[in-house]
Amino acid sequence: MDRRVVITGVGGLCGLGTDAASMWKEMREGRSAIGPIANSELHDLEGMTGAEIKALPQHDINRKQFVSMARFSLLAVLAAREAMRQAGLSCDEGNAHRFGATVGVGGLGWDVMEETYRALLLDGARRVGILAVPKTMPSAAAGQVSLSLGLRGPVFGVTSACASANHAIASAVDQIKLGRADVMVSGGSDAPFAWGVLKAWEAMRVLSPDTCRPFSADRKGLVLGEGAGMAVLESYEHATRRGAAILAEIAGVGLSADAFHIAAPSVEGPASAMRACLADAGLNAEDVDYLNAHGTGTKSNDQTETAAIKRVFGNHAYSMSISSTKSTHAHCLGAASALEMIACVMAIQEDVVPPTANYREPDPACDLDITPNVPRERKVRVAMSNAFAMGGTNAVLAFRQV
Repeated sequence: MDRRVVITGVGGLCGLGTDAASMWKEMREGRSAIGPIANSELHDLEGMTGAEIKALPQHDINRKQFVSMARFSLLAVLAAREAMRQAGLSCDEGNAHRFGATVGVGGLGWDVMEETYRALLLDGARRVGILAVPKTMPSAAAGQVSLSLGLRGPVFGVTSACASANHAIASAVDQIKLGRADVMVSGGSDAPFAWGVLKAWEAMRVLSPDTCRPFSADRKGLVLGEGAGMAVLESYEHATRRGAAILAEIAGVGLSADAFHIAAPSVEGPASAMRACLADAGLNAEDVDYLNAHGTGTKSNDQTETAAIKRVFGNHAYSMSISSTKSTHAHCLGAASALEMIACVMAIQEDVVPPTANYREPDPACDLDITPNVPRERKVRVAMSNAFAMGGTNAVLAFRQV
């Protein structure tokens, strides 16, 4: 039996807001969270822009767990708890083994790693924190979500750079379809604002000096952000049996690899993932109303993605609405496609396409309807979300109204 998988709760936080509703409100209106980074731990990186979470929401995480988490794990736990509250779910001894979690991350506990190296190399420390290893491991976010919510089913981390969250959600879908779980809490988290990480990104010469302008002819590169987005995924049978409100169905998954270059994008890899997603969902190209583009704001990525969309959708590429919400929440790496999942779900819920913010100049090589600056009301029955990562790892999800 092919089990349908639906979303019954979402949660998240990023520079736009500290819960899913406030994030979506800013995203929908095209208000950007990008500005000068104020983090005092960034040392000589004055003047760099990003999308920071200025203050975390109040929470009741117990101190024992709180002190065992790096920032990326804390963000994942806060988002997961919100998603579970919206879904109206909790675990007990009778069902915990049927509840799991997958969390995508682009890196690891960079804040703890930075603190550890500085203590050893600059301050002459002989010892580091006893929990440095479990705080920094990439799977820590998934483990901490499991600890916080009491999940005892399939729990693991997923990492594929900026496609990590879509890959994590795809993996969670598989667990439910294969009958290994009834409920999966899934998404992504990342907290890259550490001195060494930003110096590494600076060296790549892909960072914008001001803001993120996807598909605009005057775009200058990407902007980094921090955040987390999580969703509660359930089998359709489980959700309907308990009378849950269903936000959307995950209609299809498409995965591919470029096998082309470790950093440069290709056309065929992304096109293959989009085609595979449509086939998995049983959709025609004309069925897609909204596409949340990977849209990083670099010259090559935006042109390559536009070419791939045209290759897959043909004439319909000019009829559907497209936008890059990275123009508002910036590129949150492992969390990026999780935040974009929330944008797709809410677009379906409200029949509103969030805009591509900061757009100023048409680019003949990016000539599709990218919903510049202003939201658009239209019926959104099917939304697709692209995530194309360095390393050529591509993951595309399709969401459908139920």
